[in-house]
Amino acid sequence: MSKVFPINTQNAPAAIGPYSQAIVVGNMVFTSGQIPIHPETGEVVESEIKIQAEQVMQNLSNILKEANSSFEKVIKTTCFLKDMDDFADFNEVYAKYFVSKPARSCVAVKTLPKDVLCEIEIIALIGA
Repeated sequence: MSKVFPINTQNAPAAIGPYSQAIVVGNMVFTSGQIPIHPETGEVVESEIKIQAEQVMQNLSNILKEANSSFEKVIKTTCFLKDMDDFADFNEVYAKYFVSKPARSCVAVKTLPKDVLCEIEIIALIGA
């Protein structure tokens, strides 16, 4: 049976509910949705899509690192936007990190936790 264990790092925001930052199953890591909370302050960063997307990427990067993975090993993302009018600006930030162009879903939602503008969850391979 595959090893299953949670990933938790102080370099990403603590979970704000009954869940883990990520779960490792075998050679894959599944992250919970990350929102633009600064891990040191616990506060949402500025209310501008590019700034919020950058913070989400930093949070994801730190979780991936803790799981012995990276953006290059991401195979699937699910992105949630508060407003599809932010799609182009969001994509500009997204493209800097996901250069391997993993599979992706991107949807607009009515509301996100803490009324943020974006959230991303990912599935990635771990190890060499």
